[in-house]
Amino acid sequence: MRSIPTITKNLLIINVLAFLAYFVLSYRGIDLNSIFGLHFFLASKFSLYQFFTYMFMHGGWEHLFFNMFALWMFGCVMERVWGPKKFLFYYIFCGVGAGIIQEISQYFSLYYVLSGQPGIGITSLISTAWSDPGLADSLNAWTTVGASGAIYAILLAFGMTFPEERIFIFPLPIPIKAKWFVMGYVAIELFAAMGSSGDNVAHFAHLGGMLFGFFLIRYWKKHPDGSGVYGRGNGQQFFDRLRNNWERRKGKAGDEDITRKTDWDYNADKKAREERVDQILDKIRKNGYASLTEEEKQFLFDSSQRK
Repeated sequence: MRSIPTITKNLLIINVLAFLAYFVLSYRGIDLNSIFGLHFFLASKFSLYQFFTYMFMHGGWEHLFFNMFALWMFGCVMERVWGPKKFLFYYIFCGVGAGIIQEISQYFSLYYVLSGQPGIGITSLISTAWSDPGLADSLNAWTTVGASGAIYAILLAFGMTFPEERIFIFPLPIPIKAKWFVMGYVAIELFAAMGSSGDNVAHFAHLGGMLFGFFLIRYWKKHPDGSGVYGRGNGQQFFDRLRNNWERRKGKAGDEDITRKTDWDYNADKKAREERVDQILDKIRKNGYASLTEEEKQFLFDSSQRK
């Protein structure tokens, strides 16, 4: 747990504690999934806060395990690349977006069910549900829980950030590139969402999280130096700028008193500095920028500023 980045670790803890609370309180007749799960917006139990709370609730141990495993596996990487604030914003933003898409899909599902009745139209459906308390109560069964929308968004982020990275997926015997892995998941979810399997899985929420994640990442790429912490370039971009800066300046004089040094002293100092920077860059490639000590960050910054 000590090696897990802060936000990812806290998300894991919160999800597990929320499920334990749901499990324990269910024996006392208190259904936390009904309170904090995302109800259909025409249902009588719907509240706006559920767009945020539903992603911390789960329907069972298996549901919780696979979501948390994926969060640990890919969330650690993306948090190290983006930093904690940007990663948390992405997670919550995509989780809410997944809930919005799920609500829209449920609205069209309800219209499809009731479209045979006289006076039911795509726009009159809302007033019909609100004027029929019995319908609003029965719609409470449409409740969405789980972090899957945000998790699928993290999978997408990993695939877009490291498209050529090879990963092993059980039970495939060979590794596949991350970009094909993500595309495969999109195809499976789209096929399942368009089908009528009745598997009680919020496939449109999964797709919704990926959709919101895709547009947010595209926005960040187009505005890498925008104002605000969430518009700044990610850790990888910062690392690339430092490395390019360093490569351009290799071989150039660095200290003001270089004229007072002998050629041997200058070359030895320059070589030691280059080796130190290369070691730090290798550490970033392996463990991310956040793994550096304050001294290493300062040394890398000072080296990149040399003229």
